[in-house]
Amino acid sequence: MDLLVNLDVPDLQRAERVYREAFGLQTGRRFGASVVELTGLSVRLYLLHKAAGSIGAGHMPRDYTRHWCPVHLDVVVEDVDAALARAEHAGFVREGPVRDEAFGRIVQLADPFGHGWCLLAFSARGYDAVATSG
Repeated sequence: MDLLVNLDVPDLQRAERVYREAFGLQTGRRFGASVVELTGLSVRLYLLHKAAGSIGAGHMPRDYTRHWCPVHLDVVVEDVDAALARAEHAGFVREGPVRDEAFGRIVQLADPFGHGWCLLAFSARGYDAVATSG
C-alpha cells in the first residue's frame, strides 16, 4: 500500500517553489496545468491548484489563510535548526519555539497556504522514548 499526500494550493508555481526550497524536493511529473508531483519524501506530494473561494469539502469555499485542519504533516529531518532556517526562508511561519522532547526536537510551522507542518529530528530512541505499549 502507498500513501499519497495531496495539498490544495491557490498558486501552483509559488507552492512548487516553496516546497522545493523548504524541503529540497524535486519536481516529478506534471498533470496538465493544475497538478505537480514533488518527490524526495517517503511519500509523493501532489500540489493541486484550487482557487481560493472554490468549493472544497462540505460545500465550504476554500480559504488559504491559516486554518485548522485535523491533519498536519511531519517532515523528519536530521537538523531541526537548519531545516527551520530553510523553511522560514521559503515562506513558512514558525508557530512556537523549537522544543526538546523525549522523542527528539520539534517545531510547528504553517506554510503560506494555511497548512500545518512540523519539523522533527528524532532522538536515538525516537517515539520508543514515549511509547506506553507495543
